Amino acid sequence: MKGMTTCELPAVQVPGLLSTRFVRLLVMVFGSGLSMYLLTSVVPLYLAANGSGGVGVGLSTGAMMFAAVAVELLVPRMLARWGYQVVLGLGLVLLGAPSLVLLATASLPIVLAVCVVRGAGLAILVVGAVALVAEVAPSTRRGEALGVYGVAVGVPAVIGLPLGVYLTNLIGFDALFVLAAVASLAGLVTLIGLPAASTEKQQVRVLGGVRGSGLLMPTFVFASVTVAAGISVTFLPLAVAGGNHSLVAAALLLQAIAAPIARWLAGRYADRIGPARVLGPALVLAAAGAAGLIFFGNPIAILAGSVLFGTGFGAAQNLTLTLMYNRVDRSRYGQVSALWNLAYDGGWGAGAILFGAIVGGTGYPLAFALTAAVVAAAVVPAVRAA
Repeated sequence: MKGMTTCELPAVQVPGLLSTRFVRLLVMVFGSGLSMYLLTSVVPLYLAANGSGGVGVGLSTGAMMFAAVAVELLVPRMLARWGYQVVLGLGLVLLGAPSLVLLATASLPIVLAVCVVRGAGLAILVVGAVALVAEVAPSTRRGEALGVYGVAVGVPAVIGLPLGVYLTNLIGFDALFVLAAVASLAGLVTLIGLPAASTEKQQVRVLGGVRGSGLLMPTFVFASVTVAAGISVTFLPLAVAGGNHSLVAAALLLQAIAAPIARWLAGRYADRIGPARVLGPALVLAAAGAAGLIFFGNPIAILAGSVLFGTGFGAAQNLTLTLMYNRVDRSRYGQVSALWNLAYDGGWGAGAILFGAIVGGTGYPLAFALTAAVVAAAVVPAVRAA
């Protein structure tokens, strides 16, 4: 009708995501991730080349991850007492500097000690960084922020996992150890401008109040996937016939590319429809990919399995973490980060150690089949949660 005006709805303000603090955090995460992934598959190769058997190789990954698990229980308390800058700086030093010790020796006890110290640094960085993402990101875009963080973590895997294996024949182990140290220590300059401490008093007990909180299911579901992840990056280079480093590098590259892409996409969908509804399909993909490694003598099966597993693994990373953050208030962000990383590193380390212990008796096909079964078992609680 004439004389009437339409009401204009105010534009919805979408909070910005890439703030200066978030970008600094992403740069630090990239460098520390590169330091980790350059040596993830190289240290087992280094030990194998110097006479350590399958148990020793598995212990190298297990030592790093179980050291990380032990320290992750302490990180929320460290953050509450000293703040993000000090604690993250300590993590960068512990992750990077011990790599230089490997220049002097390949003795299994010393290498394992290096892995333990690096695991402590890794624990500090992953728990602190994930908690800081939730701190600085808008709550309405948390899933997407965790997806972007996943890309910052995943790109070093894309570069480091295959590049580390490839460069062992090109520049040697020593140059890789130096490169890994520099990549982590350079991140110290990015700490300027990051928040000194959380805006709220934090829950410092990692296991306190977990029962009935809704955090146990995503924690154990994610651990089942990380079991397979630790096995694939540790033993695939040893399982492939003839030590075909080019094939292994290609498989690790595809897995590393698929994971951050899936992690980002899963975050976007989780913000819209909820993470629980996407978690089941993600685990199905991960289980199918792990099953592909049973046919480790077939290059197509290895490459296809790596893509499927990387996709499911990357999506599960984001979905389980977003689900956990959505179930708690801000005061428990550090606790959620620690629990999630316990699942990550505990599963990774347990997978490597157990696989190394049983593969000599079962052979690689059956051992990989058992790995796929562990992942597949997690589909049921994930579907029920939806």
